[in-house]
Amino acid sequence: MTTVTSPEKRSGFVSALERYFRFDSLGTNWRTEILAGFTTFITMAYIVFVNPAILHETGMPIAAVTAATCLCAALGSILMGALANYPIALAPGMGLNAYFTYTVVKHMGVPWQTALGAVFLSGVIFLLLTIGGIRQRLMSAIPHELHAAVAGGIGLFIAFIGLHNAGIIVSDRATLVGLGNLRNPQTALAMFGLLLIAVLQVFRVRASMLIGIIGTALTGWTFSLVHWQPQAYRLSDITATAFKLDIRGALHIGAFEIIFVFLFVDLFDNIGTLVAVSKKAGLIDAQHRIARLNRIFFADATATIAGSLSGTSTVVSYIESSAGVAAGGRSGVTAIVTGLLFVVALFVAPLVGAIPTAATSPALIIVGGLMLSSISEIPWSDPLVAFPAFLTLVTIPLTYSIANGLSFGIIAFAVLHLFGGRFRWQDWLLYVLAALFLLRFFYMARG
Repeated sequence: MTTVTSPEKRSGFVSALERYFRFDSLGTNWRTEILAGFTTFITMAYIVFVNPAILHETGMPIAAVTAATCLCAALGSILMGALANYPIALAPGMGLNAYFTYTVVKHMGVPWQTALGAVFLSGVIFLLLTIGGIRQRLMSAIPHELHAAVAGGIGLFIAFIGLHNAGIIVSDRATLVGLGNLRNPQTALAMFGLLLIAVLQVFRVRASMLIGIIGTALTGWTFSLVHWQPQAYRLSDITATAFKLDIRGALHIGAFEIIFVFLFVDLFDNIGTLVAVSKKAGLIDAQHRIARLNRIFFADATATIAGSLSGTSTVVSYIESSAGVAAGGRSGVTAIVTGLLFVVALFVAPLVGAIPTAATSPALIIVGGLMLSSISEIPWSDPLVAFPAFLTLVTIPLTYSIANGLSFGIIAFAVLHLFGGRFRWQDWLLYVLAALFLLRFFYMARG
């Protein structure tokens, strides 16, 4: 006998979901959230191919890492949306995957299985710090006066990445960076996408990011500017890296330095991303607090542990989530949709490569520009805040690191307040952080 669900029951279930995800208070709806989830996924889908390409240099099978990348991105994003109700997607972090490959495995000679063991241990430490409330305290120690600078700095960062990926900005031996070849077909395609999204933004089209990305991709395919060669791939390939981590080996080699780097960069990159995306989405309250921090950090730590078990490097919150926020995403449904699309990518990973970099780069540039609006909140006439904010703003893109930018800003903030007679005992953790950051820079400079 077939059971038919009545419209009343179905609408009641949908209403319950809308209440859980706080649609009314956030001023959002299903259409906006789903479009935002698609936008975030398309903007960060490059990780499905870039992460395996980097980790493959360690000797890890590329098909296995591809599956692991999709799996942990799906799990992390869905957890973030369902538990924390934030529009932030997660995936293996760029930078940390390079550290995993080029420093830990290739330079230090650590087997990739042992390096995965170190990632697992860092994930467990993340989880313990979250349960103990330490990560939440570290988050609250970041001066709220720097929140706008972090958001603006990350805006410059992702705009710079977009400009570089588009070929508009290139490296130059004489001036470090310079103007690229604007007649290059890929660069011209990216500039077309940039103009398309900007025009759609002017006309206030809510799906401007997604339409712009797809429109640019279609234009590239039409004029044969996109060359896509699918690779052989099977979901079962993940068995080549799943549960191959060597935890005992990681403990045996005394991998404190390796674990600390994974821990530090993940922690403070995530804090920076969380502040930037939450501020852009209007999710920081009047007391400068971000709700449900323990759930946010739990999703992050769990995804990192799952990533190490399946066969990939540390999982982090992705700043490309700002593209989804710019498209209107405000609730966890955005992250869940992104996660579900990573589930689909598990089975059709080669198809994701059909979206060219020239189509996603314009979205990063536009989003980066939109995030700069936050710097108007910085009291530039007050040097106690203006100088640390400026350092944060410029060092994030120029050092290619959110963690470095936060470090410079916190050190400057602490030093100026200390010598300016503004020291308060309740801010003791801020000064501890500043001291740890100084030690970190000193340690990094030894080489």
